[in-house]
Amino acid sequence: MRGEIRHIHSDHEKDHSHDGTSRRLAAIIAGDISGYSRLMQIDEDGTYARVKRIERDLIEPTIAEHHGRLIKTTGDGFIAIFDSPVEAVRCGIVIQQSMVGRNASLPREHWIVYRIGVNLGDVIIEDEDVYGDGVNVAARLEGIATPGQIFISGGIYEQVKHKLVCGYQSLGDRQVKNITDPVRVYRVLPDPSAMTESRMRPVIMLLAAATIVLLAIAGGVLWYMLIRSDSLVSRQPVTVPSPADVAKTVPPTTPVVPQATPQTSVTTAAPATKQPPLQPVREPDMVSVPGGNFAMGSNDDITEKPVHQVAIKPFAIGKHPVAVREWNECAEAKACGFTAAGKEDAPVTDVSWNDAKQFAAWLAKVTGKNYRLPSEAEWEYAARGGTQTKYWWGDQFRSGMVNCKNCLDGAAAEQPMKIGSLKANPFGLHEMGGSVHQWVEDCWHKNYQGAPSDGSPWVTDGDCSARVIRSGSWRNDLNAARPASRDRYDVAVRYPTHGFRVALSR
Repeated sequence: MRGEIRHIHSDHEKDHSHDGTSRRLAAIIAGDISGYSRLMQIDEDGTYARVKRIERDLIEPTIAEHHGRLIKTTGDGFIAIFDSPVEAVRCGIVIQQSMVGRNASLPREHWIVYRIGVNLGDVIIEDEDVYGDGVNVAARLEGIATPGQIFISGGIYEQVKHKLVCGYQSLGDRQVKNITDPVRVYRVLPDPSAMTESRMRPVIMLLAAATIVLLAIAGGVLWYMLIRSDSLVSRQPVTVPSPADVAKTVPPTTPVVPQATPQTSVTTAAPATKQPPLQPVREPDMVSVPGGNFAMGSNDDITEKPVHQVAIKPFAIGKHPVAVREWNECAEAKACGFTAAGKEDAPVTDVSWNDAKQFAAWLAKVTGKNYRLPSEAEWEYAARGGTQTKYWWGDQFRSGMVNCKNCLDGAAAEQPMKIGSLKANPFGLHEMGGSVHQWVEDCWHKNYQGAPSDGSPWVTDGDCSARVIRSGSWRNDLNAARPASRDRYDVAVRYPTHGFRVALSR
């Protein structure tokens, strides 16, 4: 997913490149920092440095990862364009949720919080800038957005409403500055359950109030009946019957049972309803990996440095990424959040880190085994298969070894190949490179400075709102399929190339 910010051409753009301008339909993101002037007054140098670091480490790479083009930064904001409305909204979600993690350790008055607006419109591109009402509407949406939120236009909503795992709250038609027609506005809710909660909250409050009233009425009635009953009892004369009166009340045919010997009543319980047995769970194929030492990382990318020695304990890891059929067993048990589509023997995709953790927890519960995500070090050690070359098969590309972009003839573009289609590495593991991005346990760190040397997951000091993904995918080039290649993504956002495999301690 790592890549350079690139210019996205359309056929129309090419037709008009001779005069330096072009017109095209695009999804436009406008972002701006809320309260920027106040932050500059508090700490001018520190705020400026932090904003520049956020632009360099978050804004620019996130736009590039979602196949967008950063048009310009404006000191406290930015404008970017995308071919895909889906990718534009995904990009906005990642930026907003990543900022939550970045602000977590800071006092509230020092938080940097973005407002983001997204619009779909026809724009004019001139040299390195972009113009038109499409841009203006995006900027107006950003201006009315709540800090930390994403507001999108109706045009964007119609394109993304069934394609993203998030909720939307309609804010109605809004009249915005310098735009003639009202704009239909929606607020993006990255947690889809939030939409249900926001809709149900008034109903729940009404029901709660009604319940309190009914309980009060019922309590009053019960109190009245108890008082009334006590009053009636207190007014009745108490008469103790004589033994003769008792004898008269016993019918002559009723046998007298001696009371010296207590009788034991035996009740035969009704047979319990037989519960259907639990269906056995098909566990993933696991491969035992021997322990050992290896040199983790590479000098090919700054995030993969420094190369350092790591000692790995023996463990087991999935022979393949988790498949659609395995995931859907969890979905059928109501333990995983969605039913996966696609061929059953292909790796499951569109999985967030939170989803992967949910699956591992369910599998551990139903099997009694300690299933988990592998650590980043365990994953790389397993992917190398005992080698230290650029790829597990050597330093040069070899056709037919990996499912990645332009690596195979006839590979499907919409879904990775079925598990086990290509040759296994020396440890007997398939798809340890290409196929799907694979989540690991570790928080994101920009390099390995201070990383554990014992193979344990690195879950301190980094950005834990983003977790590490490995392997590259069938949509990425060969460079991403290197065992040392690493990237990050937000824990709560699902992405079409993201999957995972599970591990077991031994």
